[in-house]
Amino acid sequence: MTPRSNLRRACAALPLALAITTGWPGLSGAQTAPPPYKPDGTVLLSGEVPPSNLLSKEGADYLRHLIVDKPFGSGPPLADIKAERARQDAIMRVFLDPMRRRYAVNVAEETIGGVLVDVVTPADGVSPENRDRVLINLHGGGFVTGARSASLVESVPLAALMRIKVISIDYRMGPEYQFPAASQDVAAVYRQVLKTHDAKRVGLYGCSAGGTLAAQSIAWFQSHDLPNPAAVGVFCSSLGQMVAGDSAHLAGGLLGSGPRRAPPPAASASPPAPRAPTYMGDARRDDPLAYPEVSRDVLARFPPTLLISGTRSFEFSAALNSHNKLTAAGVQSQFHGWDGLFHAFIYNSELPESREAYDIMVRFFDTHLAK
Repeated sequence: MTPRSNLRRACAALPLALAITTGWPGLSGAQTAPPPYKPDGTVLLSGEVPPSNLLSKEGADYLRHLIVDKPFGSGPPLADIKAERARQDAIMRVFLDPMRRRYAVNVAEETIGGVLVDVVTPADGVSPENRDRVLINLHGGGFVTGARSASLVESVPLAALMRIKVISIDYRMGPEYQFPAASQDVAAVYRQVLKTHDAKRVGLYGCSAGGTLAAQSIAWFQSHDLPNPAAVGVFCSSLGQMVAGDSAHLAGGLLGSGPRRAPPPAASASPPAPRAPTYMGDARRDDPLAYPEVSRDVLARFPPTLLISGTRSFEFSAALNSHNKLTAAGVQSQFHGWDGLFHAFIYNSELPESREAYDIMVRFFDTHLAK
């Protein structure tokens, strides 16, 4: 049989193969179940997804722990902000205690530009080549928690591994304050740092809400005639809306969360208690100071940017989209994603994948900060 005959036969068999795999009507048993999709293209998923076989044993074991044991629960309602902050601080201590045993650092409380900060330095001292360099960290915590707890979880590894000073900012958060209060605090600290450091020797980074704030801060610096830092790290976040794309729909299910259900109707007809204001408040979706990704002009002026995420994190798609937009705007952008890992996985320093991420962060800043 000639190659052309083989090609014709393969093409003739393709519709049958598609029918078998997709359940087209007209085949035996195919009409007994509705198609796994809707007319608008929405796909209805079912089946089993084991932990990724690309994970380390530690990563797979910890993922199972999160899915099955749910060690951190759901916590009190955010309306009780003091209780929620205390709960989140306790969670951060779970990560910080082994991290402090692994990485020896000193932590000192200071006030810079009128803003409270924690200054984290390696126990064996800042290296000579980093004497005139500094990193500024913006902690995660949804703009409501994480001050002086998540901040240390994010600062300790880089201070120790890079042997550099890290300034972690205790910026104003919601619900007490709204956007752009945190951007203003970052700018106040940054202005003061620039009195003793060249901007080319300063790096800025954060995780989750802190990653969002890092991006917002770059846009804020642009609009207030402040020079770019040498590089920015947007970890576990994006330069726009974090909840977007495929991962926003897939991440919860891949972490064992059940479908969201509407709460049962209240027994009383009285109106619900007013919701506390969120940090982002009334910020417009088209405001580049809030969501820098909406402005190509703002993106084009970004410094070299490093984005880090995990495929089971809700922001994975948004982070990848930010990387693509930065690259299209001519910015040096790096995107690193770890298969099977979850939001803010870098908080757990016991995972080999987290330590791989720290090494990438160190190399990124060491490459871009002037010496």
